[in-house]
Amino acid sequence: MRTSGVLLPIFSLPGDYGIGCLSREAYSFVKYLKKAGQTYWQILPVGPTSYGDSPYQSFSTFAGNPYFISLESLIDEGLLTREECDEADLGDDETDIDYGKQYYNRYPLLRKAYERSNISRDKRFRKFVRKNAWWLTDYCRFMAIKDSYGGKSYQEWDEPLRIHDRKAIRRFEREHRGDVMFYAFLQYKFYREWHKFKKYANKNGIKIIGDIPIYVAPDSADTWANPKLFQFDENRRPTRVAGCPPDGFSATGQLWGNPLYEWDYHKKTGFKWWIRRISSCLSMYDVIRIDHFRGFDEYYSIDAEADTAVDGYWVKGPGTRLFNAIERKLGKVAIIAEDLGFQTDTVKQMVKDTGYPNMKVLEFAFDARDQKDDTSGPNDYLPLAYDKNCVVYTGTHDNETLMGFLKSITKPEKKLIKKYLAMKGATDEQLVHGLIRAAMASVADWCIIPLQDYLALDNSARINTPSTTGENWRWRVRSEQLSKAVRKEMKDLTETYWR
Repeated sequence: MRTSGVLLPIFSLPGDYGIGCLSREAYSFVKYLKKAGQTYWQILPVGPTSYGDSPYQSFSTFAGNPYFISLESLIDEGLLTREECDEADLGDDETDIDYGKQYYNRYPLLRKAYERSNISRDKRFRKFVRKNAWWLTDYCRFMAIKDSYGGKSYQEWDEPLRIHDRKAIRRFEREHRGDVMFYAFLQYKFYREWHKFKKYANKNGIKIIGDIPIYVAPDSADTWANPKLFQFDENRRPTRVAGCPPDGFSATGQLWGNPLYEWDYHKKTGFKWWIRRISSCLSMYDVIRIDHFRGFDEYYSIDAEADTAVDGYWVKGPGTRLFNAIERKLGKVAIIAEDLGFQTDTVKQMVKDTGYPNMKVLEFAFDARDQKDDTSGPNDYLPLAYDKNCVVYTGTHDNETLMGFLKSITKPEKKLIKKYLAMKGATDEQLVHGLIRAAMASVADWCIIPLQDYLALDNSARINTPSTTGENWRWRVRSEQLSKAVRKEMKDLTETYWR
């Protein structure tokens, strides 16, 4: 079935209080997508972010981001007043997110709401805690202990707490019961709001595409509480970490620093942790996009003490055994395989064997150098080379916006785009809409367009520039940009190309 949707992170929604969240604006965007004839809303990971604010580096792979709890809902419940929220300095730029202000000024509001909640007497809260204790208990302890250490990585905590000593943890919890309970309260509120929102989206014909990173953050409740899942030494410190080898973009490669999985242990458990992870995602999303899918076939292993990725090497991953185990336990799961970048024959075979749709990005399609070699065949990202079982994007959260892309490429590359689209003499804005049309017209069963491209925005609206920090994950759309004209373009394209 041919379908289409829009890519927009939750944090990029408009609204009051400095960051997009599960407020009325989220519901309004669902209605906007419905009227535009869309099927999917793709988002980025929704976990609590750590330093750098990246949703791909979270303190827990199971927890939700407290920033996404609607302050309006807490006002409606009588846990906060509008005056308290309005007086808090959460940033006054409606197009940008000030994460420092969110951290220092939003959490005190959330703490105030918790202290007024009398949450321990709420039967639904107690049920939520019991049901999710297998991850929630350690997460709440982890965050409370981290706060007591001024936010330091758990690798810098005192030894008993660092190594997850049960007696030390229980002693801490007795002395800081309110701090631990606060984080359980936040998760309860997040998940109640999330499931209410998803139910509304589904009722209106909009399915949610969630996004999960393949790896977990080095400083996370996942690694702290479950060291056997990762390549750690006897002192619970990582021995090997993830990254990418040197290439034309970086002479020293990329050193991500995420701990690698101890796949032999996962196999012995029947991939229990991964099955739980995917099961948790299925309760939140209709479709799951897994970032860096290649890492299941082969992963790049780097010494944890290394300064660069130069001396790393490739190691075989679990391959389809993992996904076969997931399917046996959970049935056929709707997964999108993010297989961008260099693809080996074994990666291609793994994607084919799973049957998952893979990704095609139009911004990768128009390399003028490809035209010099007539024997190699067309670029895999050109629409003429697609098969049906794929998801076409104009760009992703890691790419330039289409407008930014068009302003940065070479003249031969732009000439190639105009030739392909039969749009000689077109302006950059016309080419943006031409590329969106090419994606929608392609044979790909799925077509997802970042909202910035429908709006023809330049790189000031870019979500992330890889290998940079400080200015990423900050862009927000203004309410007035969600116009009837843009909505009409979405719907016309969707109807024209039977999506």
